[in-house]
Order: sequence, then C-alpha cells, then structure tokens
Amino acid sequence: MRHSIDKILINILLLTSSGTALAHPGHDVSSFATGLMHPFSGLDHLLAMVAIGLWAAQGNTKKRSERKIWLLPATFMTMLVIGSVTALQWQSLPLIEAGLATSVLALGLLIALSLQFPAALSITVTGLFGLLHGYAHGLDLPLSASPTACVLGLLAGTVALHGSGITAGIVTRKRYTLLAKAVGVAIAASGAWMLAGM
Repeated sequence: MRHSIDKILINILLLTSSGTALAHPGHDVSSFATGLMHPFSGLDHLLAMVAIGLWAAQGNTKKRSERKIWLLPATFMTMLVIGSVTALQWQSLPLIEAGLATSVLALGLLIALSLQFPAALSITVTGLFGLLHGYAHGLDLPLSASPTACVLGLLAGTVALHGSGITAGIVTRKRYTLLAKAVGVAIAASGAWMLAGM
C-alpha cells in the first residue's frame, strides 16, 4: 500500500514540475484538442490548476471541508468560462500576467501554510483566480477559432489538472502533510519567480 502511494506521489510531482513555458507564446487554439492542451502550455496555468485541486482537498475531513473538494474546482471552472467569454468582448484588461503570477504565489502560500478559510471566502478567492486565468485563455483564442470547442477542451484539461491536485491533497493530508506543504512552497516560489521576471 505504501509503495502504491509513493508511486502516485511521484507521478503527481512529475506532472506539477513539467518544464513547460512560463508565458503564453501565441497559441493556435483552434480545436478541442488544442484547447485541451492549452492549460499545459503555460507554467502559470498548470501550477494554478493543480494548486486549486490540492488546496480544495487539503485539511481536515469534516463534511463541510469535503464539500470544498468539488465546490472550489467547480467555481474555478465556471469563472474560467466567464473570463474566457469576457476576453472575447473586452481585450484591454491590464496586468493580466502579473495577476496570473500572483495567483500562483498566493495558492502556493495557501497550501504551504495549510490555510483554511470559510467557504464564502474560499469561493471568492478561487473565483477571482479562475476569472483571471479564463481571461488570459480568452485572449489567446484566435478570431477564426470555434470558441465552444476551445472552451470545452480547456475545461477538459482543467478537470485533469484539478483531479491531479485533488488526488495529491487526499493522499497527503493524513500521512504526508509535510510533502504537501513542500509542494506549496515550490508553487509559491514559482509564482514569486514569475513576478520577479516581469
């Protein structure tokens, strides 16, 4: 059993440490498949989406906390869609890249410090980050793309990343809490590095 858990943790860590590009190098998001891969194309998106799942599953196992496991990812994905649609209409929101890096830093700190907020505040924070990431994705959609196919692919990729974070959170919250905190530190450090590079 212990060996299986260790294998799961190693796979999750490899996923979260993928050597993908930091920024958004001009994606050709024109189909479900490219929308699906979009969350994996930027380190900021990848880390934030894994972190949302990890934070949602982190902490105690009271019934109220267990609701966060599905509620926070669902909030993030809802706001991701709203942000994407907003970007198709208004493309002048400033400091998006700084906002994305800040979200990675903040989520990493939430995990590293095992901070648990009341549900309303957790939903608000998650929704804001989802809106920012959705807006950034929406800016990358070319005018010739099918928005519906792209957004469906984007959501599918997001589900996969949230799922890996949730798995990591569930596996680490009893026996491997220090490992979860170390992952949070690494995510926060990545966010700080992104901000410093701007």
